[in-house]
Amino acid sequence: MKQKQDLSFWKLWNLSFGFFGVQIAYALQSANISRIFSTLGADPHSLSYFWILPPLMGILVQPVVGTLSDRTWCRFGRRIPYLFVGSAVAVVVMCLLPNAGSLGMAVSTAMTFGLISLMFLDTSINMAMQPFKMLVGDMVNEKQKSLAYSIQSFLCNSGSLVGYVFPFFFTAMGIANEAPRGVIPDSVIYSFYIGAAILILCVIYTTVKVREWPPEVYAEYNEAHADAADQHVGLVELLRHAPSMFWKVGAVQFFCWAAFMYMWTYTNGTIADTVWHTTDASSAGYQEAANWVGVLFFWQAVGSVVWAMLLPKLGSERRAYALSLIVGGVGFAMVPFIGDKYLLVLPFLLIGCAWAAMLAMPFAFVTNALEGYGHKGAYLGLFNGTICVPQIVAAAIGGTVLSAIGSRQCHMMLVAAACLMAGAACVALIKTRSDSKES
Repeated sequence: MKQKQDLSFWKLWNLSFGFFGVQIAYALQSANISRIFSTLGADPHSLSYFWILPPLMGILVQPVVGTLSDRTWCRFGRRIPYLFVGSAVAVVVMCLLPNAGSLGMAVSTAMTFGLISLMFLDTSINMAMQPFKMLVGDMVNEKQKSLAYSIQSFLCNSGSLVGYVFPFFFTAMGIANEAPRGVIPDSVIYSFYIGAAILILCVIYTTVKVREWPPEVYAEYNEAHADAADQHVGLVELLRHAPSMFWKVGAVQFFCWAAFMYMWTYTNGTIADTVWHTTDASSAGYQEAANWVGVLFFWQAVGSVVWAMLLPKLGSERRAYALSLIVGGVGFAMVPFIGDKYLLVLPFLLIGCAWAAMLAMPFAFVTNALEGYGHKGAYLGLFNGTICVPQIVAAAIGGTVLSAIGSRQCHMMLVAAACLMAGAACVALIKTRSDSKES
């Protein structure tokens, strides 16, 4: 088997550039879903249930995309056809979702329309997102994978910078941030439209710039033969033979993604309560708070971008991973106790440190452990379950947890802090070759 050669920085960049546009779509979704459904009339205790659908679609779609792309060899590539189709569907749905309250439908019908749109949006985003991770696994050697995923993390968070701040930016331009009860403000609708346009342009760039290896070249650089993907092995069988690293990193992932599920679900209500002192989703104060949440998520992404550049310089990957999660946990714990909107930037910068590590490090650990394994795309699709399952669990019990801690959404930030600390403790399970050499 030939050793994969080092790739230039720009080749690594091109492999992941389309992620910038995909992440704008994801940022718009994560920052505005609670806002959209609260505006449509959802109760805070049922709000987390709307968040079950995105990770549920992810756990269904990504293993299928991974398995099918393992078996796909065509003139457009192996992974890129799925990237392009997923992005095209996402563009259409991004133009539909924010109009859920503008079509003259009853509240229940508008929520159903919103849920169906959300289902297609998250399905398409997941379909577009997974190929980028698999492209790195296919074409980048073990030495450069941490750098490649750090570049991916940088682009991902840069896309978030843009997506999160769109509603605030459009409001500052004079576009309406208020609307009749049950109708989504124009500032949000325009954000989704522009995000859709940027998404398709970024994906076209990656499609033009990246040339995947044909089967015979792929076989030369990967221990699994090119026809191994054609062997029909069930997903359960693949899980039985997964490397131990798959499960150890998955334990960390469980707590991390539960924490961020609660951030996405309850930050709008938290900031509206602690800073604007309102819980009425139709009020001007709530919509202003929701815009500010986008700004705070912007600063979270800034923290992520900076921290992603520092991660490779922090020594042991395992130590850097644990430190990042602890710093993020401290940030979550600070949020309920800060009533000044500007001071809230600090904890969200700290939360960004955890997010950077979550995006870059788990896939570096797992793809290195998968060297020599066949069905790499299927394994990475299955590994997405360690992202989706904790979100599904957290969303399913979110209303119960909220009731148990006093029904104030700001208290869910403390729950998120505890989850990240538990994730940091689980990092001790991870052992790599470099850790063995150090000991």
